[in-house]
Amino acid sequence: MLGKVIDYLVDYKARQRIAIALAKGGASMLSRQVDLRDPNTWEFSGFSQNGEDGVIDVLRRQLQAPNRYIFEIGSADGTENNSSWLLLAERYEGLTIEGDPRQSARARRNVARYSIGSECVSMFVTLGVVDAIMSKLAFMDPDVFSLDIDGNDYHIANALFERGFRPKIVSVEYNSAFGPDRSVTSVYRDDFRRTTAHPSGLYYGVSIAAWKNFFGSRGYQFITVDANGVNAFFVDPITIGRDSFLSEINNKRQFAENRYQFRAYGCDHIGQFALIADQPLVQIPTFELNPSVGRS
Repeated sequence: MLGKVIDYLVDYKARQRIAIALAKGGASMLSRQVDLRDPNTWEFSGFSQNGEDGVIDVLRRQLQAPNRYIFEIGSADGTENNSSWLLLAERYEGLTIEGDPRQSARARRNVARYSIGSECVSMFVTLGVVDAIMSKLAFMDPDVFSLDIDGNDYHIANALFERGFRPKIVSVEYNSAFGPDRSVTSVYRDDFRRTTAHPSGLYYGVSIAAWKNFFGSRGYQFITVDANGVNAFFVDPITIGRDSFLSEINNKRQFAENRYQFRAYGCDHIGQFALIADQPLVQIPTFELNPSVGRS
């Protein structure tokens, strides 16, 4: 009985947050002055932390043959992620995965219940479960893929793509502590957790340069990073209906300091990297842009 009461109170609070997110997102979406040439004007946040809802919104509207399906790894309890805006406000379907079973259960009660065709799965994502994840996907080419697990992001993305996964739009977290030029990622461990990997909490994830090399080698085009320095966005050019859209983007933000890390540590990426410089890193090969790869 006590457990049901606790769930009710937690869900009541979550639904308040969802109502606020929908109202905030609707207001901020309409207040934008969108310039398709300038990604800095695209951002708004309903459920997302850093303007991702707005960037994804603009990009998805350019798709030539959308399937209205989103796939997110690291979706938390549904009140703060990159999928809930599409699932609740835009009637998308999708698969969301969260490692914490309590948060995933809350997402099933408070998001999936109001979003036909959405599935919230509790699963701690490792290389060993990638095949199981693939079997749950309704589309190998979802409109949107969002990845944020504070650790093995690169290794999981690589395993998915090796199996034929090819989303149209991608939002991935990058670690600005690695700086704008190092093409690196943290080493893979099945039990990787950012909070225990290093005392600083800065040893995790992927650099922006590594993501650019990873996606560039697969024919994707880099779009921008959000203003808070947390997420990078990429698009498969062949999925965009308007040939001119990607070529006309002329104000790309190539790198931004993580606003939260800068405040927490009181220094930029140079000082932050000094704290983790002795940690093992995997070098990601540099990709040299070839005009014949993809379409711009």
